[in-house]
Amino acid sequence: MIEKRLLRNIIIIILILSIIGFMIPVETKPSSDTRIILEHTYKSYIAPGCFEQSNPTNFLQDSTLGEAQDLNYDAHDSCTVDRLKNEKDLFIVSLLKEVGVLNKKWDNW
Repeated sequence: MIEKRLLRNIIIIILILSIIGFMIPVETKPSSDTRIILEHTYKSYIAPGCFEQSNPTNFLQDSTLGEAQDLNYDAHDSCTVDRLKNEKDLFIVSLLKEVGVLNKKWDNW
């Protein structure tokens, strides 16, 4: 009898958490291993889709967002800022993106 109650309570909790997961909005951030281009001359970083219009110098390096943050580099321009803006997702969708079940917009860079 106690086992049935426990099982029922667990199922109810899982259902409630699932419903909440489809209702709560959160922001999905780019991961630290998101590919970017370091522009060492200006101590900035460039999103790959913004490279052509950024007028870069020759002192470049293919890298990650985590390394750019470690170096305290800033975004090179507004294009890079826009490309790296957080995505607004539901909690469950954000969770699936974080564990790799769904792709983030930055995964194809």
